[in-house]
Amino acid sequence: MQRRDFLKKASIGAAAGAAATIAAPAIAQSSPTIKWRLTSSFPKSLDTIYGGAEVLANRVRAITGGKFDIRVFAGGEIVPGLQALDAVQQGTVEVCHTCSYYYVGKDKTFGFGTSVPFGMNARQMNAWIYYGGGQKVLDDFYSNYNVLSFAGGNTGTQMGGWFRKEVKTLKDLDGLKMRIAGLGGNVFSALGVVPQQIAGGDIYPALEKGTIDAAEWVGPFDDEKLGFYKVAKNYYYPGWWEPGPTIHFFVNKAEWAKLPKEYQEAFQAAAYEANVTMLAEYDHKNPIALSKLLQSGVKLQKYSDEILEAAYKAAQQLYSDEAAKNPAFKKVYTEYEKYRKTQNAWFSVAEHRMDSFLQSHK
Repeated sequence: MQRRDFLKKASIGAAAGAAATIAAPAIAQSSPTIKWRLTSSFPKSLDTIYGGAEVLANRVRAITGGKFDIRVFAGGEIVPGLQALDAVQQGTVEVCHTCSYYYVGKDKTFGFGTSVPFGMNARQMNAWIYYGGGQKVLDDFYSNYNVLSFAGGNTGTQMGGWFRKEVKTLKDLDGLKMRIAGLGGNVFSALGVVPQQIAGGDIYPALEKGTIDAAEWVGPFDDEKLGFYKVAKNYYYPGWWEPGPTIHFFVNKAEWAKLPKEYQEAFQAAAYEANVTMLAEYDHKNPIALSKLLQSGVKLQKYSDEILEAAYKAAQQLYSDEAAKNPAFKKVYTEYEKYRKTQNAWFSVAEHRMDSFLQSHK
């Protein structure tokens, strides 16, 4: 190689290196390397709901040039899925991705972070959390458990579960063992059902063995993956206990305080992305999956008005009773219910009329 060519190529290489250094985000040049562990409540096989955590981790990594690295673990890899919040609270991990209502056994107030029977839909939940004061009232409650919350996904209104036998009347529910999470279990209990709290990955074996008579999870896409249709053919709707369930990232308060401001901003931006894209992905996948389920012989059933009316009445009684004895519940419920009524009044105008008309022209 001629000396002149060598020097020319060396100069180009040096210039390119300098340009790359200048182009790299300042955050990647000067900020510390931080590694976090995130435990999910969901198995990897449920790629959409589990994937919300990967969306967050990948985006945070990209924004920070790899300096803020969040490693995602599926439910059971560090702690069981239903202990994700406890792991963050105790400092075992820095962050988790879970449903707030999995922890209503600690306090029924946890139900509001995800969804409550006959509550708000996905859009209304986002409006409440982001603009209607929901974020503050929830974090005031969550601070008692040493965590901060960030909306990180939504499934949209869920289905009403898989049943071995048809349930047409309230009498058909009496003594029925059903896997169901959150306050929906309390309401079903008032109707004679025996609720069971079982993690997503353990539902199929319980339904197959007859340990339970019915189970609910999310909707057609996830339900098909879990194979419920193989052991229970009656698929009910709507999931009146989950009209708009929000999945959350919970972060240990002390660990959050240690983060540089830029990393906090990156995390929040990534959580927004996970929240929006999960709902869009479910909306895309569920119609396709439902069509496949129907082709496989699934019987699509709707809850009778008798069951819905009884469930609604039981839910209102539950809220009244719990608010009377639980100040934390009363505080969140008061704000939630006030906002829900405002939202329903608005949705009953243009949204309802448009949806009703279009759905009448299939």
